[in-house]
Amino acid sequence: MGKAIIFYRTADGKCPVQEFFDSLSGKAAQKLAWVLSLIEDLDVVPSTFLKKLVGNKEIWECRLQFGSNAYRVFCFFDGNSVVVLTHGMTKKTQKIPQREINKAEAYRRDYLQRRIEE
Repeated sequence: MGKAIIFYRTADGKCPVQEFFDSLSGKAAQKLAWVLSLIEDLDVVPSTFLKKLVGNKEIWECRLQFGSNAYRVFCFFDGNSVVVLTHGMTKKTQKIPQREINKAEAYRRDYLQRRIEE
């Protein structure tokens, strides 16, 4: 059984990952949709497309290579069957900037806190 993918929304209704998705070219967005469908459908997703961030227990990255560009969409698991996408970035260096990881962690805390309150 695959996984459900949901887009994280801030308390005021913004959806950072949708904004990132919308900023991509049509072809890059299509490829991202394809990678997301792999995550939904496969029990074991190749690390080429989904990989846990080194040194972080909770945050994963959806990995997308398109042309000469590398894109990352940050996510975390809510239980075993739900993947929550937080936000994306165009990767320009080898290392993921710490501020992007911090942002994903903050979104995760916010998501879990508001889920408990509902």
